[in-house]
Amino acid sequence: MKKINLSTFEISNASPMVIISGPCQMESRDHALMMASELMERATKLDIPFIFKTSFDKANRTSLSGKRGLGLEKSLEVFHEIRQKVGCPVLTDVHTEDQCIKVADVIDVIQIPAFLCRQTDLLIAAGRTGKIINVKKGQFLSPAEAKNIPAKVASEGNDKILLTERGTTVGYNNLVVDMRSPVIMKQTGYPVIMDATHAVMQPGGLGGASSGQREFAPVLARAAISLGIAGVFMESHQDPDQAPSDGPNMIKLEDIEPLWRSLKEFDKLAKENPIVV
Repeated sequence: MKKINLSTFEISNASPMVIISGPCQMESRDHALMMASELMERATKLDIPFIFKTSFDKANRTSLSGKRGLGLEKSLEVFHEIRQKVGCPVLTDVHTEDQCIKVADVIDVIQIPAFLCRQTDLLIAAGRTGKIINVKKGQFLSPAEAKNIPAKVASEGNDKILLTERGTTVGYNNLVVDMRSPVIMKQTGYPVIMDATHAVMQPGGLGGASSGQREFAPVLARAAISLGIAGVFMESHQDPDQAPSDGPNMIKLEDIEPLWRSLKEFDKLAKENPIVV
C-alpha cells in the first residue's frame, strides 16, 4: 500500500481521510483567500487533513461563453499567497505539458482532469515534476482500466499518485458511481479519492451548461468513505447558486462542517474494520 507524505499528514487508504475542497474555479484573489481560510478553519477544528483546491482555468466548459477562471499567471500568485497566509497545501488542474512545469514550484498536488486521464504525454510531464499527482478516472473508463494510469506517471520515477473516482457516463447527462469501483481501484495500491461533487454532475444538463444534484453528494461521500479509502474531493462555495461554474454540484459552505464531522466518524469506523476483497 502506497503512503504519501504531504505537509503534516499522510495520505493512504489506511490513514485518516484527507479532504480536498474549494470552489470550482478561482473567481478572484479575495474569494480564493476567503474560501481557503474558511475551509482550513473548519478542517483544523475537526482535525481533518485538508488540501485546498480550485482551478485557474476551466478548459472543458460546456459552452464557449462559460467563465473559465482567473488564468494561470494571476492564479499562481494567489496560490502562493494561500500557502503562506492560510498554511494549507493547494491543488489545481493542468491541461497541457508546459503547465505542469509552470505550476510545479507553487502547487503541492497537480491534478489531471478526467477527460485527459489517458493523455500519455501529459501524465509523463506531470510525473516528471516530482509532485503529488491526482488523476481523475475518466467517465469513459472502467475501474479495472484505471491500473494503466499510474504506470505512465510512475515511468518518471514518481509514485506519489492519487486515483480519483468521479462516476461513469450512463446515457445522456447522467453519471453513476459503481461502489465496486473504489475497491477495485484500491487494488493498485495507490490512495483512492472519491470526487463526491463532480459525481453528481449532470453534464450539459442545462443545454448550455451542466446541471447537478448536490443533495446526493453527501450520500456518495459517505458510501465511499465506508469502503476505507484515502479521502474525499468535494467542491464548496458560500453561494453555489451564484457560482460561475458547477454551482449545482457544490456543497454550501454553511453545510461543510457537519458533513465533514459525520464523514470523519464513518472513516474511523471503516479504518478500524477494513474490507478485504
